[in-house]
Amino acid sequence: MTEQATFPRAGFFRRLAAIVYDSLVALAVFMVAGILITVLLIILLENGVLDKQGYQHSMEAIGHSPWLSRLIFTWAMLWTLGFFLWFWRNGGQTIGMRAWRLRLFSTNEQPLGYGRALWRLLCSLGGLGTLLVLFDVKHKQSLQDRLAHTEMLVLSKDANHHKAWKDL
Repeated sequence: MTEQATFPRAGFFRRLAAIVYDSLVALAVFMVAGILITVLLIILLENGVLDKQGYQHSMEAIGHSPWLSRLIFTWAMLWTLGFFLWFWRNGGQTIGMRAWRLRLFSTNEQPLGYGRALWRLLCSLGGLGTLLVLFDVKHKQSLQDRLAHTEMLVLSKDANHHKAWKDL
């Protein structure tokens, strides 16, 4: 058995603190991804690669085009979702989880792959699934943890150090 059995499951308020922290980081990822694709679209519009549809300025063309607006939003959302998926899959911790010494572990023998991480993200219902922890006092399992067969544990300070990850 691994050392993970000695760590307690995370309670609601510690999870909430990590969610708030990660929401700020995710918002920054969303904004940077949106800015980058917007700059790319402006370059393409200004150089005639894309048609401005009769608008004088590129930002007018982007703002009045449902297709380009959806493209920007979808691109930024994919990067934001990718933020969570990559961190959960590679190390079990997002930046906020690391700050609050939380780590995601699998409760079955299967490693946490991108598919199960995506399933966990969808089952979280934008963080609302974490409210289940308030009612599940005994097991401290959120909706996403139950459905994706994961658990959120509180690590010790030593175990939270990246050098200890290979032992967990």
